[in-house]
Amino acid sequence: MEKIDIDRIIEMAWEDRTPFEAITFQFGLSEAETIKLMRTELKRNSFNLWRKRVNSGVSQKHLMKRSENMLRFKCSRQKAISMNKISKR
Repeated sequence: MEKIDIDRIIEMAWEDRTPFEAITFQFGLSEAETIKLMRTELKRNSFNLWRKRVNSGVSQKHLMKRSENMLRFKCSRQKAISMNKISKR
């Protein structure tokens, strides 16, 4: 896996609104594989903080825990990315 893909997976894993299913959809990594990647790529304290946040209930990393009005993987105000360039509204 390329460094840019690893960085994006870590970014998606830190985002509260991005579920593990989105990471699976885009990169083919299961939740367990994502956790393993986070464990190897992050410092121990950063990993512990991330796991605590994911399991705290603040994060909605699992589709089953999400409210029904949350239908998107990303924020509606987030800019669309196409061909590695940020498109303008």
